[in-house]
Parts: sequence; structure tokens; C-alpha cells
Amino acid sequence: MTIIRGTHDENTLEQMDRVAATAAYTALMADGHRGYVMPIGGVAAYRNKVSLNGVGVDIACGNAAIKTNLTTDNFVMDHLPSVADAIVRDIGFGMGSPTNPTNVYHLRNHPLFESPAWDLIDRKQRGNLMDQARAQLGTVGGGNHYVDVFAADDDALWVGCHFGSRGFGYRVAHAMTALAQGIDNPWRKETQREVDMDQHMILDLDTELGQMYWQLMTLAGEYAYAGRNWVVHQVTSLMGGQVLDKVHNHHNFAWKEQHFGEDLIVVRKGATPAFPGQRGFVGGSMGDSSVILRGADPKGRFQSVHIPQRDNLYSTVHGAGRVMGRMAAKGKWKKGECVRPGLVSRDDMDGATRGLILRGGDLDEAPQVYRKLADVLEAQGDTIEVETYLDPLIVCMAPSRTRRGR
Repeated sequence: MTIIRGTHDENTLEQMDRVAATAAYTALMADGHRGYVMPIGGVAAYRNKVSLNGVGVDIACGNAAIKTNLTTDNFVMDHLPSVADAIVRDIGFGMGSPTNPTNVYHLRNHPLFESPAWDLIDRKQRGNLMDQARAQLGTVGGGNHYVDVFAADDDALWVGCHFGSRGFGYRVAHAMTALAQGIDNPWRKETQREVDMDQHMILDLDTELGQMYWQLMTLAGEYAYAGRNWVVHQVTSLMGGQVLDKVHNHHNFAWKEQHFGEDLIVVRKGATPAFPGQRGFVGGSMGDSSVILRGADPKGRFQSVHIPQRDNLYSTVHGAGRVMGRMAAKGKWKKGECVRPGLVSRDDMDGATRGLILRGGDLDEAPQVYRKLADVLEAQGDTIEVETYLDPLIVCMAPSRTRRGR
């Protein structure tokens, strides 16, 4: 039986049912929506196995947030537009974009590039993949990935970001799925077109292939963590601030954990770990508040007493959750021209983000395509406790690929 938080459409529930048939325990968070094979917001626990589709193609996507020593009182708020300009100048946004090379020499020589896990990649492709990984380390990418500056409910300024392992994780996910499907030359970029990413691939960790994936997934996690860590520190420095606190978590990953007296592999796809007291940064849409939260403390209740977050496999939401597809939101575009209008107009988006300093962002990321974060947090019930509410001041995303107008 799958534990369901919130309300979901039939397609999402059917997809979760298919995942549940392969797992020991499953749960669906309140921000859930249909994904590739496994819903976003889905959690599945396996006995010594890992789901490639569950972790997904953006391995180790996650959130990081820093509380700075700056406040709305001691920071010159008129400087925020110049901070936004510096963010998009120094940090790469969009598909394949590199970071400003003058800022990331130390990143390209990060210790993660000495990991023995790189030796698991085909020698002929390893160099190109490492070059790509070095160029993209500390970049944000596109889609729903962002860098934000927030004002907290205590007036402190926070810096937050959301992205994953970029092209490196994408290549690992496709190559390992290709190997699992018996496809030759899995590390070539051309092979990506041959892989069936809609086939649910589950690897036994007692196999050579399962161990190979686990090591490369772990490396992608180190890569994503290093990139997010650099970005939030870089933006804090741009603002002239210092770090008082940091919250950092993956939400597309697999962990070795114990639940219900068993050692299990827990795959969270768009779900944040939330053990008692464990903190997480969860973002809303660009026009909505975000939060710092923690897993609720059962306060010493006996094991025989029902504890809701145990049913959730100690997980919670990773965001607000989409309610509208990308093409439905922004329409269909060809060569820069709209051939079928979407459901969200530029005026709609501008109205919902009025007062924000927005750099980039497209109609498929407008606030109208997401649930309200407060609603999904309420649907999670007493499994979590909110520490801090964060209101967005600056939102930086990949540039719009559609023209202004409708």
C-alpha cells in the first residue's frame, strides 16, 4: 500500500501504483505529479536494489540555502538589481552554459575529479565527459532551476538555489540505463537517442552493474553538492555578506536507510529527506514563499504508537508541485514564433511576480503552473515543522526562450 499525501490526478496515482508493485514500501508526497516512470514526489524503498528511473536523469538535484548576516535594515535594498545582474553575469544559466571561467578555477580542480569512480567510465569518453563536467560545475541550467535572494520572517537575507548534477548526471543516467538494456557504447552522446527511458530499470546492488551505478550516482551527488555550495557562497559574497547558517539537501537520490526494522535502499524522486530534526530547504514558485523546515520530532513516543512521518519513509515535499505542463503553459513555439497559444500569458506572469527582481524565467515556470506551497505543506500534516518563511526578492533563472507578447 502506498501512503498518499495530498490530492493527485489519476495518471500520477496509476504511475505510483506501478512503482509500488516493484518496491517494498512506497509513499507519495503532496507536491506529486507525473514524471518519467516514477512520479515526482514519489518515494520507494527497495531491498538491496535501486531504481535508475526513480533517481532520474538529474541525479542529486537538490536545494541549498544560506542565512547571511545581512538584513533588510542593514543592506541597501536599492542595490538588489545590481546583485541580480551580477548573479546572471557570474553564474551560468541555461542548457549547457558554463560558469564565468575567471571565477571557478578552484572548482575545476575540485577533489571530486580525483575520485576513482571516474575510472568506471569508458576511457575513450572519459576525457570529454570530465571536460564537460568541469565546465558546468557551479552552473544552474534551465527548467525550474534557480538562484534566489529571500527576506526571512525575521528580516534576515537568505540566498538559495535549486539544481543538480547538470550534463554529467544526465550522461550517467542514460549510459547506465543503456548498459542495463544491453546497448553497446553506452557513453557516446549518440547513444542517448537509443535508450528507452520509459522502461523501469531496477538494479540489484549485488551485481557489478548495480555497484557501478551506486558509485557513479554517489559521484554525481558530490558534484551537485559542490556546485550548489559554490553558488550560494558566491552570491553571499557578491552581496558582501557572511554565512550564519546553511541548509543543504538532495531530493533526487538513493540512500541506504533502516525502516520498519529492515535495511533498505530508499529512492526519493523530488522528495526531501525529513528524519526527526533533519532540516530542509523547500522552494515555492517564483511568486511564492519558500521555507526552511525540519522533520517533526516524535517526542519520545513509543514505537508502537503510530508516527505519520514513519509512513512517509521520513520524507517530505521538495517544492510546490506542478499542476500544468510546460507546453500547456507557454504554448507551442517554432523558430521563435508562437503557433499555438498557451494558458499563461506574459501579463499573467508579470502580474503574479510584480515587485520581484526577475532575471530570466519563462511562462512554463510562472506561478500559475504550480500549487501554493502552503497547501502542500498543510497536506503533509504533522510530519514536518516549518522553521522559517522566506519571501523572494530576487529570482534568477535561465533566459526565456519565447518572445514577449502573448
